[in-house]
Amino acid sequence: MTSDPIADMLTRVRNAMAARHPKVDVPASKLKTEIARILKEEGYIANFKVAEEGVKKVIKIYLKYATDNSPVVTGIERVSRPGCRTYVGKTDIPRVQGGLGISILTTPRGVMTGKTARKEGVGGEILCRIW
Repeated sequence: MTSDPIADMLTRVRNAMAARHPKVDVPASKLKTEIARILKEEGYIANFKVAEEGVKKVIKIYLKYATDNSPVVTGIERVSRPGCRTYVGKTDIPRVQGGLGISILTTPRGVMTGKTARKEGVGGEILCRIW
């Protein structure tokens, strides 16, 4: 059992993209499904699907590559960890790579990107940064 399932998901995606795999399977949870939804909306993955394999649910993440077979995601970084949570107010949401990347936050209104949270005027816990 991993102590940080979000970091495990991000590491699986990072490693699968480095190895040029077409898809990666991640144990499912509601939060991980929301992160995958944001990644698909922002164009960092091709698609995702929640499937049941026996008793457990699994998220199948279909990875996306550029025309020269280079990964679309160049970096994924976990920000808030179980040992050191990172919270920001609505005015302190950081920009990732000068606006070229996204940060994913969990807010009282749900999981959203930093740009959306800034627009809605809510802060929260920064889960990760992707560029």
